[in-house]
Amino acid sequence: MSVDVTSRKRAPVASRKGREFLRNADPVLAQLIDARPGFRPRAWMDELPVLDAFGTLVFQVAGQQLSVAATRAIVSRLEKNFGGHMPTAAVLLAADPEVLRASGFSYRKAATLRALAERFVDGRLSDESLAQMTDEEVEAALTEVPGIGLWSARGFLLVALDRPDVFLSGDIALRRAIQRSYGFDHVPRDEEIAEVSDRWRPYRSLAVSYLFASEYGEGAG
Repeated sequence: MSVDVTSRKRAPVASRKGREFLRNADPVLAQLIDARPGFRPRAWMDELPVLDAFGTLVFQVAGQQLSVAATRAIVSRLEKNFGGHMPTAAVLLAADPEVLRASGFSYRKAATLRALAERFVDGRLSDESLAQMTDEEVEAALTEVPGIGLWSARGFLLVALDRPDVFLSGDIALRRAIQRSYGFDHVPRDEEIAEVSDRWRPYRSLAVSYLFASEYGEGAG
C-alpha cells in the first residue's frame, strides 16, 4: 500500500495530541500513558513484512481466533509456499486451493481468502479505493465477504489504514485488559465497555494500544 509521506510527518503530532486528550479524559489511561513515556503504539508492526491491502487482509484472516505467534507461523508457511513472499490476489486465485490448506488455513478461511482475491482481481476492492473510504464504508465493503466480520474489518482499519478511532469491541483480550485496568470483577459487558470507551473518542485506537501494552507487553498488538 502506498503511503503519503506527509501522513508520516503528521503521525507524531497526532500521537502527542491523542496522548494529551486521553490523559485529560481518563485518569486510568493517564497512568498507563505516564508509565510508558517512550511507547510506540505501532512498534509491534516492526516484526511484520511490508504488506499491501490484500496482504494485510490475508494476515487478518489467518489471525482469526489465533494468537499472534500462530498467525505469523501460518503466514510464514504461506510465503514459503509462494516462493518466499506474500502472494498477490491474482497469484493466490490462480493457485491450487490446497496450497492454502498446506499453509495452515482451514477450508473456511481458504474460501474467505479466495473470495477476497476475486474482489481485488475484478476491482471491487483495491488499495486506493479502501484508503479513500470512511471507516464505516471500509467495514461495509469488507464484511460483504463471507468470513470477514467486524473484528477483521476493524483490524484492517488499524493495521493497514492507521485510522485513529477504531475500537475492537468484540476482542476478548481487550475486554480482559479493560477488566484489569479498570478494576471490574468480571469481564465487562457491552454496555460497560461502551461507557468506558466512549470517553476516548476520537482516539480509541491509541487507547487500545496502551491497554494492550499494559496487559500483554510493549510489543503487543
